[in-house]
Amino acid sequence: MKYLLIASLIVFLCSCGENHKNEGTWSVYHGDAASTAFSSLDQITRGNVHDLEVAWTYHTGEADSGNRSTIECNPIIANGMLYVTSPQLKLIALDPGSGKELWKFDPFENTQAYGVNRGVVYWTDGVDKRLFISAGSFLYAVNPDNGKVVESFGSSGKIDLRQGLGRDPEQLAVESSSPGIVFKDILIQGSAVGEGYDGAPGFIRAYDVRTGKTVWTFHTIPQPGEPGWYTWPKNAYKEVGGVNCWGGMAIDMKRGIVYIPTGSAAFDFYGGNRKGKNLYANCLLAVEAATGKLKWHYQLVHHDLWDYDLPAYCDARWKANRRRSASH
Repeated sequence: MKYLLIASLIVFLCSCGENHKNEGTWSVYHGDAASTAFSSLDQITRGNVHDLEVAWTYHTGEADSGNRSTIECNPIIANGMLYVTSPQLKLIALDPGSGKELWKFDPFENTQAYGVNRGVVYWTDGVDKRLFISAGSFLYAVNPDNGKVVESFGSSGKIDLRQGLGRDPEQLAVESSSPGIVFKDILIQGSAVGEGYDGAPGFIRAYDVRTGKTVWTFHTIPQPGEPGWYTWPKNAYKEVGGVNCWGGMAIDMKRGIVYIPTGSAAFDFYGGNRKGKNLYANCLLAVEAATGKLKWHYQLVHHDLWDYDLPAYCDARWKANRRRSASH
C-alpha cells in the first residue's frame, strides 16, 4: 500500500532537451510544448509585485451560483490576441492590452453547454493559422482572426471525437477537457471518457491540422496481436474503457517524442472484468509524435483499483539540476 500511495504522487520529470525559445511568451498551453509552465520574464519581481494595480477586467457574464461557472482555462497569447474559454465553453479573443472583446465563438449556440475546457491550441505555418478548441464531443478548428470555423477542417469545421474508436459512437461519451498538443502539422489529442462499465476507450489520436484527417491512432487498450494485448482478457478491447490521457501531454520537439500520461482502466475501482496488468493503463508512454509508434512505456500501477491517473511534466532543466545535486 505504501508504494501505491507514493506512486500516486509521482510527477514525471523527463529530460527533454528543449531549448526553451518561448519562455518569454505564452502561446502554448502551460507555456511551452514541454508543459513546463515556466516563464523567464523578469519585469515583475518580489520587490515590485506590491505595486501592481488592476489594468482591466473582463466579465464573461456567465456566473451562475446554481451551476458550475468556473473558468478552468489557462489562457494563451498568440496572433496579437489573448484567447480564453468561458465557463460555458465559449472561445473569446481579447485585446491583451485593454481587455476589449474582439470576437466570440459559441460552439453550443442555441443548445445547452456541457463539459470542461482548460485551454486551446494555436497553430500556424506562417501563412495559414488555426485555433483548436474542444467542446462537448467535438473538436473545432477556428480562424484566430475572426472566430469563424474553418469549414475545410473535418466535417464543416469540426471532428466528432466519438468516431473511430471501434464502437458505436452514439453509445459513447467522449470529450477533451485539456487541449491537445501540436507537432509540426499534426495535432495530437487526448480525451476525457466515462469511468463506468460503459466507458469509451481512451485512444490517442493525431489529426492533420489542415484537413482533420486521422494521421495515426495509438490504442491505449491494445487490439489483438498488438503488444500488451496479453495483459487483458481476450475480449477486453471490445468492452473495457478508460486508459485515457485527460490531463495534457508534453513534447520533446528536438527528438520528436510525445510523452503521454494515462489514467486507469474502467471501471476505476473494480477489476474483475479486466484481469491482468492492463497495459497501457497508469503508464507514461513515449511515442513518436510523427507516427504514433511506441518507443517505450513505464507502468506505475499494475491492474489499478484506486484511480491513480498520471500527470506529465517534461523539462530539460531538471537534468542539469539533477547533475548539480549529484555533484554536491
